[in-house]
Amino acid sequence: MIVGLTGGIGSGKSTVAQIFEVLGCAVYNSDERAKEMYYLPEVKQKVIEILGKEAYYYEGKINKDFISLKIFNDRSFLEKINAVIHPAVANDFKDFLSKHPNKLIIKESALLFEADLADKMDKIVLVTSPLKLKIERLKKRDNSSEEQITKRINSQLPDEEKIVKSDLVIINDEQTPLIPEVLEVYKKLSNA
Repeated sequence: MIVGLTGGIGSGKSTVAQIFEVLGCAVYNSDERAKEMYYLPEVKQKVIEILGKEAYYYEGKINKDFISLKIFNDRSFLEKINAVIHPAVANDFKDFLSKHPNKLIIKESALLFEADLADKMDKIVLVTSPLKLKIERLKKRDNSSEEQITKRINSQLPDEEKIVKSDLVIINDEQTPLIPEVLEVYKKLSNA
């Protein structure tokens, strides 16, 4: 079974994914793998064609700040970059699947719905958090301004729309104990 694990930025889906991994699931982190795809020669060439040489530092590392600034301020750049990165991630995921037969697969992706990947999943698990808490987490994690964070959050579907499209929801509000919630979802997935 392939389970899509999604949630807006700062929702805590990576923490939930780690718990699933401890439970024995094979976890594929789409967002982290997407960053790695920028280093594939064919992807790098296309990114430079779209955003310019400034997308990479002289030593070849990606210039995350420059890329973020471009794609979160101009939707056309975001769409063009996604058209390059998403197919590369899809191929990488196929390779991942072949290495983990007979396992419960958790595909973690912030953009599961936005990238039209939901219909390729057997089940969808959504991690939600209050907006204020997401912003606090991101300020600590990324050292970003509230304005930058809000732009990133607004580039994703709102949780209200995602809830309707999801099979199971985990509320990560730092009030409800998270591990028991994930265990309950894991039991439901294992028995499906």
